[in-house]
Amino acid sequence: MRGKGTEKQKKEEIVVFSVSRNTACEECGAEIWKGGLLRLEDKKALCMECADMDHLVFLPAGDAALTRRAGKHSTLKAKVLKFSRARKRYERQGLLVEEEALDRAEQECLEDEDARAIRREREAERREKLDQKYVEEFGRKIREFYPNCPDGTARAIAEHACRKYSGRVGRSAAAKEFDETMIELAVRAHIRHRHTNYDGLLMRSWDRGEARRAVFAEVEKVIRAWADSGS
Repeated sequence: MRGKGTEKQKKEEIVVFSVSRNTACEECGAEIWKGGLLRLEDKKALCMECADMDHLVFLPAGDAALTRRAGKHSTLKAKVLKFSRARKRYERQGLLVEEEALDRAEQECLEDEDARAIRREREAERREKLDQKYVEEFGRKIREFYPNCPDGTARAIAEHACRKYSGRVGRSAAAKEFDETMIELAVRAHIRHRHTNYDGLLMRSWDRGEARRAVFAEVEKVIRAWADSGS
């Protein structure tokens, strides 16, 4: 287990795998469908949520400039590999990066028509997957429990939850009940990734548990600020 006191930590490339058959996450038991992604951690297969990487977006291989820029701007990133039976080797499929990093990279590539087309396709795909009524209700519930959470942030958390739970029957049902604990977990995950150096610690190969403990106080500070009703 790696901790804060380790001076010899190296910035290692994180790798996730596109599965060729249905499997299950060994931490939460969720099914990972064929074509889904998993990360091996201590020889244990984890879904992207349990690996704390479900906030990343997939950038397919093919546009070297966009990939290079997105990777440069993303604090946390992972190479996506898939095993080719024909070639008997793992082949690179693309990169997982932070959405803000991809947006920034696309802005830098706007003079290229290909990049504009990629952006249009991705935005169309994103809108298609979002259940707007669900997102609005989820966002309203976030602001109910966390009245000081900025509207734009509540919307972003709600949209991420909608994308995350789409297609996952058991979790979709639980999510649409807007359980307070489930909403708190979503808010905490957002704070951890966006308001602390958690992703940076993962990128430096910290153990997830150690990294979470390292940023716990920062997360609690933001949670208290968002939840404070002033009464």
